[in-house]
Amino acid sequence: MTIRVLIADDQMMVREGFSVLLNAMPDIEVAGEAVNGREAVDRVRELSPDVVLMDIRMPELNGIEATREIVAADSTSKVLVLTTFDLDEYVYQALRAGASGFLLKDASARQLADGVRVVAAGEALLAPTVTKRLITEFSKLSAAAPRLMSSAQAAYGDLTERETEVLVLIAQGLSNAEIAGRLVVAESTIKTHVSRILVKLGLRDRTQAAVFAYEARLVTPG
Repeated sequence: MTIRVLIADDQMMVREGFSVLLNAMPDIEVAGEAVNGREAVDRVRELSPDVVLMDIRMPELNGIEATREIVAADSTSKVLVLTTFDLDEYVYQALRAGASGFLLKDASARQLADGVRVVAAGEALLAPTVTKRLITEFSKLSAAAPRLMSSAQAAYGDLTERETEVLVLIAQGLSNAEIAGRLVVAESTIKTHVSRILVKLGLRDRTQAAVFAYEARLVTPG
């Protein structure tokens, strides 16, 4: 099945470069482009792409707000944020808005294509090194949002001990296969646990589950 992608970036060279790289892949097709966040929201409604490559800093409507609107509209499109990360303090907010992961803008063609495939398949794109940065960023924000933290802590009380264990490993950036190996169970068992976690907590995907774990302080900097 071909993965249909929308590229949202205000820089023409970025859009054209990513279009060339992705259209060269046999299983990926660039369905459209958007030059700002507002147009991205409109194009998602029009085209229903599988994945949106979303720049954060755009005119009219930034990538965070555009992501929030796309998710709020109950779109099936997954958002993959494009960022320079080391210079961008907004990645955490983008993930909290509903993005399914993020990629550096200098990613290789293979990394870009693999990232699109991972997100289209419903997995989170959270590299361990970046996950550590996210936890650090959350530790700065949580002091200003104690009610958010206490609410998350109350909600995870519905999880079983094993589900809580799986949630922590998700937040650490492990894939289903890696979690299965760590817990010495079948990968299908982990998929079942993940599904139950998402249903119990009312979450959209693994990335939201990871953010939830930070907010509940199940994962802390260290």
